[in-house]
Amino acid sequence: MPIVELKILAGRDQEVKDRLIEKVTQTVSETLDVSPERVRVLLYEIPLTNWAIGGKTVDHLKK
Repeated sequence: MPIVELKILAGRDQEVKDRLIEKVTQTVSETLDVSPERVRVLLYEIPLTNWAIGGKTVDHLKK
């Protein structure tokens, strides 16, 4: 049973996240030759204040 963990910045619409999960599941299923029902996807949304680039949070960089 493949398990895929994805970490993304918070703030995307549920429709976008659903599409991502669907496409990742399809790709893993086809690549590893397993049924989509066996693929597990864990999606972690990281708040902009908890994600930093170059010593500054993304929240701060967007200002």
